[in-house]
Amino acid sequence: MRKFKNLEVWNQGVEIVKEIYKLSEILPKEEKFGLRSQITRASVSIPSNIAEGASRNSEIEFKRFLEIALGSLFELETQLIIINELRLANEFNFEDIFHLIEKQAKMINSLISRLKNNN
Repeated sequence: MRKFKNLEVWNQGVEIVKEIYKLSEILPKEEKFGLRSQITRASVSIPSNIAEGASRNSEIEFKRFLEIALGSLFELETQLIIINELRLANEFNFEDIFHLIEKQAKMINSLISRLKNNN
């Protein structure tokens, strides 16, 4: 069992969640059950799956949860592209969050590759 709080990839995921919650507060109220709900759930899913995978006894299982986290990350990125293109949060700095997402994707992919190479 790994200590998920010590994993840089998990900490990076938590940073993304914090940024997404800042964004969710400035989205239009009518998006409460639409994109606002979607982006918060997708973002929370990223570090949650990393933590759950870290608790597993096998690297194969950990890798699977990392793949799920990566899927949530790409889901979030898609939703952010839509919010940006619909101009629902013009005052939000999308460049910064897209940079965090790119960094997170690289970190997750790197960890997946290391786990594959260990098997």
